[in-house]
Amino acid sequence: MNPLISQIAQNLNQPLPGPEAQYRMAHAVRGSYPATSADARVACVLLALYPKQNDWHLVLIQRVSSNPNDRHGGQISFPGGGYEEADGTLEQGALREANEEVGIIAEDVTLLGRLTELFIPVSNFIVHPFVGWLDYTPAFTPQLSEVHAIVEVPLDSLLDPANRRKTEIKLPNNITLKEVPYFDINGHIVWGATAMMLNEFLEVILKNSEEQVM
Repeated sequence: MNPLISQIAQNLNQPLPGPEAQYRMAHAVRGSYPATSADARVACVLLALYPKQNDWHLVLIQRVSSNPNDRHGGQISFPGGGYEEADGTLEQGALREANEEVGIIAEDVTLLGRLTELFIPVSNFIVHPFVGWLDYTPAFTPQLSEVHAIVEVPLDSLLDPANRRKTEIKLPNNITLKEVPYFDINGHIVWGATAMMLNEFLEVILKNSEEQVM
């Protein structure tokens, strides 16, 4: 196993950075850590690492904006979605969703661990993020009903402090959020819950080392 992958697996099995790391990329409107509602729905997402062009990459998706049932339409997110009883486990739910949305072969993914779950009040989901890796570059196939575009992200760019910025976000209800922290990924604005989970993952990577990641 690659040294970086081994280190990530080891760090994921130690105490996690947790909500403090997540909230370093949260907008002030979120306040402190909200309690999960009793009727929150369960979702699972996959942070899938894979090698490409001498760097590790993560795959993200841009969600379609035409789905009236998707409170996060048009935004950048991890592959994932609602847990189903037939999945059996949360891990299997994340793998199934990744297969459906971007065509990742579930059997080829080696799961390394999980990050801290995150409650998203606007959509009433409690999201369980899992980290896995593949030893090859997948041939992605987007699920056209849910995925507008696949966004492949070099890990080096995520670790570059110059790609952490703040901007204004205009929401569909005519509310404008100011000074929203985000990751600039090739012009894509990665903010909200995705940025929060992503920041915890990056802090896991950097927990014991500041060396290059490839």
